[in-house]
Order: sequence, then structure tokens, then C-alpha cells
Amino acid sequence: MLTQDTITALARELYQARKSRTAVRHFSARYPEMTIDDGYAVQRAWVALEQADGRVARGRKIGLTSRAMQLASQITEPDHAPLMDDMFFEQGGDLPIARFIAPRVEVELAFILGKPLKGPGITLFDVLAATEYVSPALEIIDARIEQFDRDTRVMRKVTDTISDFAANAGIVLGGRPVRPDAVDLRWVGAMLFKNGVIEETGLAAGVLNHPATGVAWLVNKLAAYDEQLSTGDVVLAGSFTRPTPAVAGDNIHADYGPLGTVSFRFT
Repeated sequence: MLTQDTITALARELYQARKSRTAVRHFSARYPEMTIDDGYAVQRAWVALEQADGRVARGRKIGLTSRAMQLASQITEPDHAPLMDDMFFEQGGDLPIARFIAPRVEVELAFILGKPLKGPGITLFDVLAATEYVSPALEIIDARIEQFDRDTRVMRKVTDTISDFAANAGIVLGGRPVRPDAVDLRWVGAMLFKNGVIEETGLAAGVLNHPATGVAWLVNKLAAYDEQLSTGDVVLAGSFTRPTPAVAGDNIHADYGPLGTVSFRFT
């Protein structure tokens, strides 16, 4: 376990990295003893720094929801992090690439809550009952900690990713929001285009067999810290495509079929 002074110092590094758009090196290489609990402690300390600047958490994101990603990261469950208010962007507009270091885009569903949820013991059915509507969403992920070490090219570990806000950096909501019982959410599909070319396709069932399963997992995890999800919170349930890298000038467009489209351009 890391000391509180070390946790505070690492959080400050990430806070500065986000502002300067300069990635830092792997915490896991500097502190091989670092645990998943340490990663969440760093994350919470970073959130406190953002809140001191007036930032507000508007929800949560869930990551590493696919079996393939969990195996690659050598973990057996997803991860999570807050969605801060300055991470929300309007669909159909231009997003300044200078806001990010090395952005990548993922296709997801977002749950917008009409009622609070507090664990333990929350089920998929509790999540659906508490959800006001479900919306197509694109998540922009980023790396304030290098994805691959600049010298060794070793991939960062899950403790790095968790510390780094579970890689989240932006969210774009769009398409046609629906009530959670209006469609079979497992069969919601999407095609992700970059500059008119299909990069990825996927089904929401790729997220733990049902995207609401991850939300239930999250609520029960937060209960250990006496935290909950509140009315109005936005929860990104997890990607059902691989991340697609993007650079300035790229047009991003996701087609969710009956649920409409989400698009934006990096400038």
C-alpha cells in the first residue's frame, strides 16, 4: 500500500498532466507494490483537486467491461471513475484536439438516472427501474499516464489506468434517447465511422451480457465507500467496440440504427 503523501503527490502529477497535456510515466514502474486500492485512492485525491477548482462530478464511467479487455489487463472485474462536468461535449460540433493528449473513441450506451441508486444488493432490474432513459454515447478516452512506456514500450498496468480516471476524458451524448424497457438493450448495435470509413461495429451485449449489469456492479462497489449514484447522474456503461484513435481533422460518426446517430469533429 502507498503512503498518503505518495498518493497525494501522484494525484497532483495527474492533475498537472491533464492541464499541460503532457503524459507522465507509469506509476506501476515507480511503485511496483501499488495495488488496485491505491489506484482508486489516487483517483479520489485527483477528484478532490478538480473539485477545489469548482469542477463537479455529473456521473460515472465504467471501463474494462469486456472479457477480452479484462484478460489483457489481468483483472477479473471492470473499473470505474467519475465523469466531471467539463468532460461533456455537444454532439455535431467541433472538439478541440488540444484538450487531449492521445484521444481514442469508444461506442457506448449511457444510463441517465431518474432515481438514486445505493448498494449493496442492487440488481440489473433495480438499475432498469431507476433509469429515466438510455442514450447513445461516444466516450473519448485519453492517457495522462503513458499507454506505453516511452523507452521500454511496456503497456501500462491496470493500477495506472485506474489512477488515470479509468482513462476517461470526454463524453458526447446524442441519438434518440429511449426508455430502458422500450428496446432490448442487449441487441442495440452501432457502427463507428471515422472520415466515412467503418472502423468498428458492436452489440451492447458485449458489455457483461447486458449494459445494465455494469451499472449494478458499480453501485454495489460504491457502497463500500458509502457512495451512491444520484438522480440525474449519467453512467457510461462500457464500450462495446475497441477504441479508435483520432487526430485533428477526423470526423467521428456513430450510427445506432433506430436509436439515431452521434457525431463530432476533432479540430
